[in-house]
Amino acid sequence: MMKRALWQGLIAGTAGGVVMTVGEKLEQAVTGRPDSHVPARVLQRLTGLPERPGKQPLAVNRAMHFGQAALLGVLRSVMAQAGLRGPVASAKFAVVRLTNDQILENATGVGAPPATWPRGELVVDVLHKAVYAFTTGAVADALAARGGPGPGRRHAALRPGRRSGVGPLPRSAAHGR
Repeated sequence: MMKRALWQGLIAGTAGGVVMTVGEKLEQAVTGRPDSHVPARVLQRLTGLPERPGKQPLAVNRAMHFGQAALLGVLRSVMAQAGLRGPVASAKFAVVRLTNDQILENATGVGAPPATWPRGELVVDVLHKAVYAFTTGAVADALAARGGPGPGRRHAALRPGRRSGVGPLPRSAAHGR
């Protein structure tokens, strides 16, 4: 399961990152909002790369942007492999994506807590991260579905609804193939 989650998650997260980026570029064309250099600054702080004022190198910005998208996609793929699929799972994952950004940005001193942001910027950030989360989720769910329902769904099928008295799946049935 974990091998499948790894490669499928990298694909799903990268797809989510690409769709999010296209959405960001469309939004920027309409609103005139400039590019964010926060991803590059975070990566520079995390790795000890030299920092510079103003506009950051595009390669560093993209490395962090897409690297983070791909790596977090693995977590969404693990969710899908376990049977946590669909819009509710993707909504939960959107919170994880937003939280990950905020931990990295605030821990490195590059960002500030969202409560201090102008509301318009906060709405735009949440919207783009939701696009990422739901796209990543759709791809992860589709890839995971090829392997069957996942152990959580198989367990639920034993007796529909959450009920006491339904023990776990046998170990041999938990992970399918």
